[in-house]
Amino acid sequence: MNGKKIRELKLELDALVGRFNRLEFIEKDPISIPHRFKNRLDIEISGLFAALFSWGQRKTIIQKCLDLLERMDNAPHAFLVSSSEPEWSRLEGFVHRTFNDTDLLYICWFLRDWYSKHASLEEAFLVRGAPENSVVEYGFIQFHKLVFSMEPVSERSKKHVANPETGSACKRLNMFLRWMVRKDDSGVDFGIWKNIPMDELICPLDVHSGRVARKFGLLERPQNDWKAALELSNNLKLLDTADPVKYDFALFGAGVEGIM
Repeated sequence: MNGKKIRELKLELDALVGRFNRLEFIEKDPISIPHRFKNRLDIEISGLFAALFSWGQRKTIIQKCLDLLERMDNAPHAFLVSSSEPEWSRLEGFVHRTFNDTDLLYICWFLRDWYSKHASLEEAFLVRGAPENSVVEYGFIQFHKLVFSMEPVSERSKKHVANPETGSACKRLNMFLRWMVRKDDSGVDFGIWKNIPMDELICPLDVHSGRVARKFGLLERPQNDWKAALELSNNLKLLDTADPVKYDFALFGAGVEGIM
């Protein structure tokens, strides 16, 4: 893209960001789930599950998250670290699409063990010595390995935690990281994680955002995979080097409004 094209596109997408990156956006989006909490650890845990459940209709995603939180007494961190084995039976029977109670119990088991040793889930995504511009990729690979290092490992659950090594665009994990890392004055994203640079974030990519990105000329690769997510994110840096993933709001908004 030439300089004029970049300037024109930036004006158009900045306007869409301004329309959707606002508190009114929260109510009907899965990010409303972690916004129910003030405690940092409750935000992390509820946000992770809201992101993992984020496929299908947003209304259903929110309902399933609320169902899970009710089973956890609306105190996810306290439930995971302090509840007794009989109390964990409340999680049995939970289903969201192909995510079932086997997957839920395994991931909860991992989180219980993790929080017994660490102060934050952020540490699971931090890789010492990760190459520049690969912080997120290395973090996702490490997170996947950590989650599925528990014995006995749940093979069926692996499909619910994306891994860029398989070529996945990792849309839901990228969305979760945006919520935790990105911060501005709008109050939508939390910005509670400070060790992952905002300019390293990768834009969440799925069928809808990919379609819009291609129409805006931000993406050429036809597959919606990890390479495409990197291509899109690098092009978004042409519009804002410090906060490229804010344009996730623009791509989402253009799709929702039928602009593209």
